[in-house]
Amino acid sequence: MTVWDDLQGQPAVVTQLRQTAQGEGLTHAWLFTGPPGSGRSNAAKAFAAALNCDQEDVSRRGCGECAACLTILGETHSDVAFVRTEKVTITIDEARELVSTAGNRPSSARWRIIVVEDADRMAERTTNVLLKAIEEPTPRTVWMLCAPSPADVLVTIRSRCRAVALRLPPPADVAALLVKRDGVDQAVAERAARAAQSHVGIARRLARDPEARERRLETVRFPLGLRGVTAAVLMAEKLVKIATEEANSSNDERDAAEKIALLATLGAPESGTLPPAMRAQVKQLEDDQKRRAKRSVTDSLDRTLTDLLSFYRDVLIIQMGNAVELVNVELRSELEEFAGHSGAETTLARMDAINKARTRITTTNVAPLLAIESMASSLI
Repeated sequence: MTVWDDLQGQPAVVTQLRQTAQGEGLTHAWLFTGPPGSGRSNAAKAFAAALNCDQEDVSRRGCGECAACLTILGETHSDVAFVRTEKVTITIDEARELVSTAGNRPSSARWRIIVVEDADRMAERTTNVLLKAIEEPTPRTVWMLCAPSPADVLVTIRSRCRAVALRLPPPADVAALLVKRDGVDQAVAERAARAAQSHVGIARRLARDPEARERRLETVRFPLGLRGVTAAVLMAEKLVKIATEEANSSNDERDAAEKIALLATLGAPESGTLPPAMRAQVKQLEDDQKRRAKRSVTDSLDRTLTDLLSFYRDVLIIQMGNAVELVNVELRSELEEFAGHSGAETTLARMDAINKARTRITTTNVAPLLAIESMASSLI
């Protein structure tokens, strides 16, 4: 097993990174781009492991077995920092801390590596903090930025980075990875990979969680019962509820554990009023948790709308003559009946309404329920 094994369906990227890790043209800044689920952060992690691999034989760099590879893949290596945010944006203070870290020489590895997994979640002034560090890096520092597309990063940054473009892997490759890595049944893996539209992370969740598969199927079937404004409003309410419950289920327990751990670290009294300094730190934690919860709901809603979009995508495929395989194969008969009641132009308009709702939810402060209600009324 090597560090490249999880990069399914990315042969050109693996070749590029493997050759660089073996000493062919390493540069100080890299930009990994690709649609959600393509594995851009996994590619950066694998590359970081290969660059710092303990193997003296350069042809074996990225062995996946040495201490350096294992600690980097486990995100515990002292010279490799992984930066991701569960809030809406990466703050300017966090960016300054990164620049400070990048200025230190590696303590034990060949390279000090900074992997920024959410480079698209930095405001312009935050990105500018990184600019000088990327323009004039210390000799043994490598920056790896990850974003959905080059356009999501300031031109002044991306012009100084070497591009690594990933694509969504074929569903068959995702299914093979689930079978090999997670021991998922072949049929379940294939269905999950297809339903996730090759998004590796979502496919894994669907393959391992029957309730997640049921929630997705419920979402995809919503248009079949969409009759009138009342049904549209109810559908919007249900979609927001599904997304919110899914997000909150993973946050509540985590929030409570974080607060308990913070109070224990601060040596807080078991009862009574907290001292002002402790109250300030607890409030900061609660504020961070609220921002994380907001992003969790937003991301969950976006995934829910992506599932809904797959219904209309399949309808359009049928209306255009079944040129490619359907995502929701198990609903073919219902999809065919639905497709017979409208034309491709109407389906495209409905898909456009869903995409507009996704954009509004992820890029503005609009109330999610209002955005979904507006979208649902356009689907009648």
